[in-house]
Amino acid sequence: MTETKGLIRLVEDDAPLLAATVQGLRLSGFETEAFDTPLPALEGLSRDWPGVVLSDVRMPGIDGIELAKRIRAIDPELPVVLLTGHGDVEMAVQALHDGVYDFMTKPTSRATLETTLARALSARRLVLENRRLREAQATVPALSEGLIGTSPAIQHLRQTAEHIAAAEMNALFTGETGVGKERLARHIHSISARRSRPFIAVHCGAINPDRYEADYFGTVSAGGPLMRTYGRIETASRGMLYLDGIDAMPLEMQARMLEAIETGRIWPQGANAARQVDLWVIASSVKDVSGMVAAGTFRADLYYRLSGLTLPLPPLKARREDVPHIFRHFATRVSERTGRKVPPLSPVIQAHLDSHDWPGNLRELEQYAEAFCTGIEVAPSINLPDASLSEMMDRYEATLLRNALQVSKGNATAAMDRLGVSRKTFYSKLLRHGIRADRYR
Repeated sequence: MTETKGLIRLVEDDAPLLAATVQGLRLSGFETEAFDTPLPALEGLSRDWPGVVLSDVRMPGIDGIELAKRIRAIDPELPVVLLTGHGDVEMAVQALHDGVYDFMTKPTSRATLETTLARALSARRLVLENRRLREAQATVPALSEGLIGTSPAIQHLRQTAEHIAAAEMNALFTGETGVGKERLARHIHSISARRSRPFIAVHCGAINPDRYEADYFGTVSAGGPLMRTYGRIETASRGMLYLDGIDAMPLEMQARMLEAIETGRIWPQGANAARQVDLWVIASSVKDVSGMVAAGTFRADLYYRLSGLTLPLPPLKARREDVPHIFRHFATRVSERTGRKVPPLSPVIQAHLDSHDWPGNLRELEQYAEAFCTGIEVAPSINLPDASLSEMMDRYEATLLRNALQVSKGNATAAMDRLGVSRKTFYSKLLRHGIRADRYR
């Protein structure tokens, strides 16, 4: 499918002139939406709408000046070009002063009109690109909690994330609820070449079957003025589409999703031609999708399309040494947001961080840090059946060893001095807990 020069929404109450202008713009390579009255032309406009509005001034109901004013209320940086046979210098100056992108008088040459529209579209693309970059930059620090830590598992995860981002590989993330599957996907998007394009998260368990086609593939309506809505899949084109809980997607919907991923094309409702999309897909599941394929409850072809790389994310109980680092990160973020100082850790809180299994993983730890920093009572009751006194003492000892190595940046002698133990005792305990000093350098 040929790439268009850009999207133009044309508003003109003169039917023959509307038809002629639409034909000329389309022949010149512009995608054109035509409206013969102003108010319907406001529908579908948003801060993310990628086009330019070209409007007549003298129209029944509201005129082009009022239309431009209402568009500015939606997005003051959305370009509006006014075109009229009744223009004068005073009207042009006032319109430009009020924020109209440009003002042209009829008749105008086709070349002049095309040049003005191309310039306005270029300005619009720049505005949207800058917004995406600012949003990406603002969200990067909050996206990486799942990658904080020093454990071998998290170091491997960081390296794998960089490879996925560089290669833009489709991948399937698996793991318990709250381990950070969406956080990891957002992080990968944020360090990839696509970071300025949208990250679109689809929560498959919440898809409304009655709205699936319209919401995800878009619509084109030709009943009167041409009206088009962009589905979430097209919005994710050249960005990232994240399918959360892919195991919850009904079988009948999986076929349409597979077609979009496999062919790079979608058919919006009411469209007479397919639209090209450039999709990068990361999916996640808490279930064993391969087992669902064997049971016939998930399409094998979609599974193999998504699982070129299957990446299991470990729960916090499998990387306990990372818990203090992640807790500190969450606590610092709460402190920065609320202006409160992070309170000192009591022995009871420290023991809970060391011994708790964190079944809710990052989400549970984040809520715990929030409560701790805002002064809510978070002293836990010790669940003795889950951990014996000996086990809790072992965990606490391992935490002290890791903290000493962290503070001393892997210098074993400095860590021994902090802990007040002999070299033999120090290395014996490192060996017993499976801790390597060189990982902290």
